[in-house]
Amino acid sequence: MKYSRRSFLEFLGKGSVLGVSSIALAPLLKACKTSPEVEEVPVYAAQVNFQSIDALKYDEVRLADGFKQELLIKFGDPISDLDYFGTHNDYLAFVPLNENASEGILWSNHEYLDPILMGTYAPLNEKTKEQVMKEQYAVGGSLLHIKLLDDKRWELVYGSEYNRRLNGNTVIPFEWDEAIAGSHEAIGTFAGCAGGITPWGTILSCEENTDQFYGDNIYDELSGEVIDKLPGDYGWEKHFDYSPEHYGWVVEVNPLTGEAKKLVSMGRFAHECATMHQLEDGRVVVYLADDGNDRCLYKYVSAGPKDLKNGNLYVANLERGEWISLKYEEQSILQEKFKNQTEVQVRMREAAYLVGGSMLNRPEDIEIDPISGDVFISLTNNKPKGDLHGSILKLTEDSADKTGLTFKAETFLAGSKEAGFSSPDNLAFDLRGNLWMTTDVGGSTLGVLDYDFMPCNSLFLIPRSGERAGELIRVATAPNDAEFTGPFFHPSGKFLFLSVQHPGETSTSLDALTSHWPEGGEALPKSGVVVISGESLDTLLS
Repeated sequence: MKYSRRSFLEFLGKGSVLGVSSIALAPLLKACKTSPEVEEVPVYAAQVNFQSIDALKYDEVRLADGFKQELLIKFGDPISDLDYFGTHNDYLAFVPLNENASEGILWSNHEYLDPILMGTYAPLNEKTKEQVMKEQYAVGGSLLHIKLLDDKRWELVYGSEYNRRLNGNTVIPFEWDEAIAGSHEAIGTFAGCAGGITPWGTILSCEENTDQFYGDNIYDELSGEVIDKLPGDYGWEKHFDYSPEHYGWVVEVNPLTGEAKKLVSMGRFAHECATMHQLEDGRVVVYLADDGNDRCLYKYVSAGPKDLKNGNLYVANLERGEWISLKYEEQSILQEKFKNQTEVQVRMREAAYLVGGSMLNRPEDIEIDPISGDVFISLTNNKPKGDLHGSILKLTEDSADKTGLTFKAETFLAGSKEAGFSSPDNLAFDLRGNLWMTTDVGGSTLGVLDYDFMPCNSLFLIPRSGERAGELIRVATAPNDAEFTGPFFHPSGKFLFLSVQHPGETSTSLDALTSHWPEGGEALPKSGVVVISGESLDTLLS
């Protein structure tokens, strides 16, 4: 599976290496990124000594030659005497606890749930409070203290003081001066999809499809008053009357303490990720995506160092190559339609359209190329518009520090049967700047009709140098119905933490399971985290 190597190299560019000053981090919080912005990426030829594997449907994680895997944790595994690992894990982030990163805290989002597989399924008006509370606990996020044994195998440090759960009942304050829907705090976090990590070592967990849990309000365009409400999918509203506006935010989590806050400054929508770039003066730029058909791309520029409260939010207009301000005082149309900045933040999608934000094809993960500094955005697909297979967008800022308001955008790579992949989702650049990509073809469409060439979701590698630069190489295939999510490299580059999410998602009952991963036999399918390593990975990054 190849596309033009020349096109690949031209897109990536051959300019000077992006220089990023060293970041002084707090003790024990040396943040490593999915896409590390390094001071220098050495010139080398990527040594790819393995072949791409075929797309074949197996109820297991299949790997190319020279790679190996270990199951780190799965849904329901205890992490202490009180807590267990949640379900449908997505974004992963590793924060080292010592100098050689042989111990660290692994964060995992728990995005959503499957009532059939959890044993909580019931007609929505009949679901009990106990069933709802079981579901509330299973989502949110987990903080896991893990340790490397014999330089080969990772293990959970059971009962560690760092092992914690955030869930659907955790009290989390809003980082904002005004109340949000009448409150300065929210009850719970869930629907965490992708995320990000800050230079000071905190985790950014992004609440995405929160309408599944407590529905969503519909506003009158003229008065701004709530005129109707869409129900949630799980029947939680029957027992818990929480405002939908309390969800759909970026949540900052301190991995050492578990303390969290919801960042109103970055707006409310179906947040997919929060990818951060730090300036020399300590300010940050955060790229944000709204995962949905015809949704927008955003960036936040902080007002000061480490400031995730007082900065400016912009929405992208790709047709003009401009970032458009969403500041209430700067836009007359926002002053006509909204009462104040807080209302703009809560109804961000409406505001973005009003000022001219471009409607994109499900913008999902965003990563910054450590060599060129370009910003890569996954546009997963937009089936109503005929985009079945999605693409990767490359955005080049006109300003070197990424704070400017103009850019150039072009398609880096488009999915298709000929290209050999469909529906790009999560992206990651490894320590050498090679591009890794996971796919998200829905379980019900895997291997069917237009997706007949994708019987399983996959993990791909695109080397950026050497004889195989630009080749699309399938490194791993996911179990039945599952997708890979949250790829995150250990600082050494020798380990790739990877989520296996929603195996068996098309199961219609406990008697008709479509997967038994990871335990096999007749076991219930469970989401889990695997660690990928091996000689092929070592050679690639040597």
